[in-house]
Amino acid sequence: MKGMSGYGKWVAGRKTKWITLAVWIVIVGALTLLWPSVNSQVVNNAQNLPDDSQSVRAAAVAEQEFPAGSGVPALLVWHKEGGLSDEDLIHIIAVYGKLEQQPLPHQNYVPPLGKLPPQALQASLSEDRSTLVTPVLFDKSADSDQLGEAVTQMKKLISAETGGDPAAAKVDGSELSLRVSGPVGISIDATGLFKDADVSLLIATVILVLVFLLLIYRSPILALIPLVAVGFAYGVTSPVIGKMAQEGWITVDSQAISIMTVLLFGAGTDYCLFLISRFRQMLKVEESKGRALLSAITHSSGAIAMSGFTVVLALFALLLAKYGAYHRFAVPFSVSILIMGFASLTLVPALLAIFGRTSFFPFVPRTPLMEAERARAKGKPAPQPKPARNKGIGNFVVSRPWAIVGVTVVLLGVLASFSGGIKFTYDILSSFPEDMESREGFDLIGNQFSPGELAPAKLMIDTEGKADGEDLKVILGGLSYVDVVSDPQQGAVNKNILGYDIEFKNNPYSLEAMSHIPALQDTAEQALIDVGVAEPGDKVWVSGQTATQHDTKELGERDTDLIIPVVIGLITLLLLIYLRSVVATVYLVATVILSFFSALGLGWIIIHYVLGADAIQGAIPLYSFVFLVALGEDYNIFMISNIWKKRKRMPLKQAVAEGVNETGSVITSAGLILAGTFAVLASLPIQVLVQFGIITAIGVLLDTFIVRPFLVPAITVLLGRWSFWPGKHQELEKALPAVDEH
Repeated sequence: MKGMSGYGKWVAGRKTKWITLAVWIVIVGALTLLWPSVNSQVVNNAQNLPDDSQSVRAAAVAEQEFPAGSGVPALLVWHKEGGLSDEDLIHIIAVYGKLEQQPLPHQNYVPPLGKLPPQALQASLSEDRSTLVTPVLFDKSADSDQLGEAVTQMKKLISAETGGDPAAAKVDGSELSLRVSGPVGISIDATGLFKDADVSLLIATVILVLVFLLLIYRSPILALIPLVAVGFAYGVTSPVIGKMAQEGWITVDSQAISIMTVLLFGAGTDYCLFLISRFRQMLKVEESKGRALLSAITHSSGAIAMSGFTVVLALFALLLAKYGAYHRFAVPFSVSILIMGFASLTLVPALLAIFGRTSFFPFVPRTPLMEAERARAKGKPAPQPKPARNKGIGNFVVSRPWAIVGVTVVLLGVLASFSGGIKFTYDILSSFPEDMESREGFDLIGNQFSPGELAPAKLMIDTEGKADGEDLKVILGGLSYVDVVSDPQQGAVNKNILGYDIEFKNNPYSLEAMSHIPALQDTAEQALIDVGVAEPGDKVWVSGQTATQHDTKELGERDTDLIIPVVIGLITLLLLIYLRSVVATVYLVATVILSFFSALGLGWIIIHYVLGADAIQGAIPLYSFVFLVALGEDYNIFMISNIWKKRKRMPLKQAVAEGVNETGSVITSAGLILAGTFAVLASLPIQVLVQFGIITAIGVLLDTFIVRPFLVPAITVLLGRWSFWPGKHQELEKALPAVDEH
């Protein structure tokens, strides 16, 4: 208690409040000048799979043995309703001639189409002669920005050659159109979407938080204080993470920064509201704004610190992930919440101390005596004190705990049951808007050719000279899921290694195509066994996008199975230390887990049955779980700690009723803001973020309006004194500071 009191005087005293503000200004200014911003250190082509993954090892073999085809392909999809003319084909041939003579930046290889007559290209046209697909390969080391610049330069060359602008022409028109698809086109479009998302996301999030705060407190000053705190926190977070990335300690990408921004505003505003609401309560019973703020700091800082620490540890668990995209989230998210926690406990109290009661202008909270004196000064009668209300959600919960537990558990259980029917996808194209260039190009390929042409798999077999290449081609061509098998290619270094380009009948990014990778390997290994090759498992490799996606799925499932139990374990341990109650810890963790599966089920109902999506992105469950379990426990900690403290001086049922009623408005406000910030993601044209935003927002709302106000307190009432087991209640009271009653 004395420690908390001393801390409050240090950050928000009469003089120290200015020192606290000055320290934050100096830190932000110095770090901004000395260290790079996180946006300047973004790397969007960082490797997601570890070096020992099958597809990564296969890519290394392909680069060594088949360098001409080892680059990253851009598929140029030429299309013209009514059919491509000889003049169109001549232009395409001329383009490739120029690309061969004057390669684009990072260009790896182009087929020698520039030396062919138009008649030779006609054989590669689609059946209705409307479509032609030609490749350009780029270096694997080029990032999305560099690839984008090269493709832009290529489009200018094509415009100059054709005398028009095929890239801007409609695909269903009579003019020659061009769409760049394949891995290069997809990479460029994905990066562009996230770049556009950053600015719109930030603007939408700031506006939403500002509107919510104005509606809740109806004070322009108070609405700005959390935003200022978040701004300062971001001012420190950006250069700190930027410096870590510059030193090579971590890697950051656009997706991580986008979600980090939402997390800062959502969770950061929540922490600010916990303190602001307590300050507002104290101003109604304490004339001195200094003592009121000190009391507010004393009674809310523990819960704020615990809530923030819970989220930080849960997010740090992502460091256990082997999949790069998951691993890259851990440090930016954790560090941003850690810094936001410090801002909530230091900068926000200092700002509240500086503005005092004026923070709430024009609806300034005052004590009854102050209100009476103010009325007399205006020549008005003193306002009559409002009678204490003995109603509220808390009283309702206390009066009908069995009914509430039954109804809420059944409701959440029914919603959770839908999570068992979720279908997952790793098809990145399904995340793109339908009018996105790479998706339009893929649709043309799928309609006019085999979808597998978008990203063929590369099968490489070390035959040790014992197998015939043509015999192997016949075996591979006979597989039911294979559409086209190329002629065997001989390795550049090891002549016994034969390579085959294989086009699947399915979309190469689909789960069906991914499931063919192990089958393809087994077929090749069996063929080697049949000709007497020993240990064939080390002599077959499959590279390409489908193989990469297969490894992504396998690694993602491994990370999910590992990280979810670790997060549950960490949060359980923290709650045990904080509450010293095994029983309370068990039901708090259990209710949040139930809430998560309910959010997943309701999210699937909306995404699948309302929005019409066939599947959700495979990464969604892990992302949503880490955020929902950590953030959902925040509200439980804030409310249950209030009940625990009140139990010191009143019967448990009364403590539950008053605890729920007192924390109700602030947690509802915080939940709406947090859910709103995640819901902003649903406004973006990227399906993975839309789905993540929908499910996470639903989870926050379920926690806010069902789990926290009804289920948790009802369980506490039913368990009675067993809620504190095995700790004695007297020991709990010593561990937690007392709360003044109003």
